[in-house]
Amino acid sequence: MQSDLPKVLHPLAGAPLLIHALQAGGALDPARTVVVTGHGGDLVEKAATAFDDRIACVRQTEQLGTAHAVAQARPALAGFTGDAVVLYGDTPFITPETLERMLDARRSHDVVVLGFHAADPGRYGRLVMDGDSLAEIVEYKDADDATRAIDLCNSGVICADADTLFALIDAVGNANAAGEYYLTDIVGLARARGLTAGVVTCDEAETLGINSRAELAAAEQQFQRSARAAAIADGVTLPAPDTVIFAHDTHIGADALIEPYVVFAPGVTVESGATIRAFSHLEGCHVSRGATVGPYARLRPGAELAEDAKVGNFVEIKSALIDTGAKVSHLTYIGDAHVGAGANIGAGTVTCNYDGYFKHHTEIGAGAFIGSSTMLVAPVTVGAGAMTGSGSVITRDVPPGDLALGRAPQINKTGLAARLMDKLKALKAAKQKD
Repeated sequence: MQSDLPKVLHPLAGAPLLIHALQAGGALDPARTVVVTGHGGDLVEKAATAFDDRIACVRQTEQLGTAHAVAQARPALAGFTGDAVVLYGDTPFITPETLERMLDARRSHDVVVLGFHAADPGRYGRLVMDGDSLAEIVEYKDADDATRAIDLCNSGVICADADTLFALIDAVGNANAAGEYYLTDIVGLARARGLTAGVVTCDEAETLGINSRAELAAAEQQFQRSARAAAIADGVTLPAPDTVIFAHDTHIGADALIEPYVVFAPGVTVESGATIRAFSHLEGCHVSRGATVGPYARLRPGAELAEDAKVGNFVEIKSALIDTGAKVSHLTYIGDAHVGAGANIGAGTVTCNYDGYFKHHTEIGAGAFIGSSTMLVAPVTVGAGAMTGSGSVITRDVPPGDLALGRAPQINKTGLAARLMDKLKALKAAKQKD
């Protein structure tokens, strides 16, 4: 990856590659989850436990092969009885449905391997079949020409009873071209012990592994194509789908309209019938039915738009509830606030919520009218039906129904503008002459 960041922490659709694998495995409701780390292990452990603090992390201090890596999980699985599924942190597209099929296949086989028919088998390990059973897995480096002609390839994903898995790993050697302990060798060892091995196949796209930034970019494109197609199939209107960017957890209801060049960062839900106009950026927010966002709006984490709320162009909302039918139409920042139902926020309004150390709350009552360029210095409350005059700095609470003016009185200096312009013109002419 040409990066100081561990490969499995590079983001795909707004989440590290590792998290995609953990989500797929987590859908099986496992009794235990173990992450085996190597390079950058501290960072990987931090990301894994942030995702789920029940995850156990173990360190592979020497990279001696995949069988050796899985063996490091044995202490963390002490006392566990049941099936173990081995996934890879750089393979983000394995689906829970595929893993369920592997668990189903365990009823018939002692070891189950996930395979795929490759359009270009390249350097993948090959799955050599014996009728309906898997005879062996041969790594590309160790394969002859006849074996390399096989297009049924190994994804690396394996399912087996945990005790059986570790017993087979104990017997794995490293007498191969790479001098590594291959997890794939357990298939031949299982057959030699009279155990059975089977194969479950999936689409090649599910097995895509990430080993470079180019492959990461291709994976992002693959994810986005799939997410856009799924949204359209679910009834979302995307006039220019190729311009919309989804996150791994974006949820959009039917009959929502998503205009061009909208970016969804993680944590966004858009309900049915909402409209997200062009060039908006949404993250960690909720947009209710009938609400409108943008164009050129930014919703940050904690933004909550109730039904029929409106957030217009060049508006930023953060940690704030915009209640039913309220309007924040343009050029405004609303943070750490509640805007009541039907309130109108004039252009250029700012909730001054941060004093350099702490955030403070602004409360704007239902039906309030906030004049343009009002500075609301939090903590402050503007009551229901109250108004603020344009250009006001509001530092004290405004009772319901009152009009608040917080600005210096205007003074007109007769003729001063003309005299000042004449003076400046003369100074400029003198400088040009010099």
